[in-house]
Amino acid sequence: MNRRREAAWAARSNMVRGKSSRLRIEDAIDDVLADPGFAPEAAGAESTGDGFHHLPIRGIERLCDDAVAVTFDVPDNLREAYAFKPGQYLTLRKWNDDGEHRRSYSICAPVGAMPRVGVRRVDTGLFSEWLVNEAEVGDEIEVGPPSGSFTPELEAGTHHGLVAAGSGITPVLSIAASLLAAHPDTHVTLLYGNRRTDTVMFTEELADLKNAFGPRLHLLHVLSREPTEAEIFNGRLDADRLRTLFGALVDVENVDHWWLCGPLGMTDDATAVLTDLGVDKKRVHRELFYVDEPPPELDRTEDSPELDGEGSEVTVMLNGRTTQLTLPRNVPVLDAAQKVRGDLPFACKGGVCGTCRAKVTDGEVTMRRNFALEDDEVEAGFVLTCQTLPVSDKVTVDYDV
Repeated sequence: MNRRREAAWAARSNMVRGKSSRLRIEDAIDDVLADPGFAPEAAGAESTGDGFHHLPIRGIERLCDDAVAVTFDVPDNLREAYAFKPGQYLTLRKWNDDGEHRRSYSICAPVGAMPRVGVRRVDTGLFSEWLVNEAEVGDEIEVGPPSGSFTPELEAGTHHGLVAAGSGITPVLSIAASLLAAHPDTHVTLLYGNRRTDTVMFTEELADLKNAFGPRLHLLHVLSREPTEAEIFNGRLDADRLRTLFGALVDVENVDHWWLCGPLGMTDDATAVLTDLGVDKKRVHRELFYVDEPPPELDRTEDSPELDGEGSEVTVMLNGRTTQLTLPRNVPVLDAAQKVRGDLPFACKGGVCGTCRAKVTDGEVTMRRNFALEDDEVEAGFVLTCQTLPVSDKVTVDYDV
């Protein structure tokens, strides 16, 4: 592979852009070849004392009408704290008259680059409307450390299949770029679904990846509301479309791991199709940004164990500190324990992001829903505390495991 092409991708990934400024890749190639790491310029960042730091925005790049990529400046003393794995996310925090608000955004940069997140505007979104429409270079926001387990091992000689829809491309872009840059014999197949060409996020980055890594990246764009020259690329990434694409253009048997990110329906369809094609479920990983359906209602029958008794004695362990609490059995552990332990990690509180992940080391609980943990994590005792209700008289929840 041409080293200058790969350097060009690294250069583009590490560039600092304002809202209107553009830098040519060629101008940065020689610098990247000499020093491919990143050297943040910020002298320091104010800490909030709970893992969050006030980080300034270093660059904002418009991706399409309703989406931007936001790069944060990280001072030298925090480089280790904000070093990330491909596929992880950052949690942003704001305060207003209603109190504390958090949102998680996936990192879209390759490993070793400055932390950069992709943001698509959501109507009335507290964070997204500000980041897409109002934020400027130099503005500060509270940013938590990287988190998330939607992360592949960067092993040589592997082939990874990636399926993304809409803004689901953000962690997938980081995964693809990091995998391809790590080893010269790694291959990536990426299926990316959007409505129209003008709604595609990271168009140029994807083109640069293809140009840099050539045949090692098999990139397929699928559009649901814009005709393409080939009928096979027209339509939503539903079960029928995926089955057709897999059958005609993707050697599913030779893919070691699959990484799915997008709406719940798409990831469900992709999982079902891959299962039908004989792919072991342990090799299929998914991440969601949101789920429309609410969690199931509590079972309020007389024999419902989670509602019996006045409460459970719950021991919470975080950052080496142990707190013993009496918590109700009809309120999620996170919500109830936060009244005493305000430092407990969380973001979405919907069972989607996985920020509140902890391990139950003693006692019995029930988890209402889970869209973040792998089956083997659940079997090992991990739970999403935002969805977990105490069942037994005594429960121990360890966030430090």
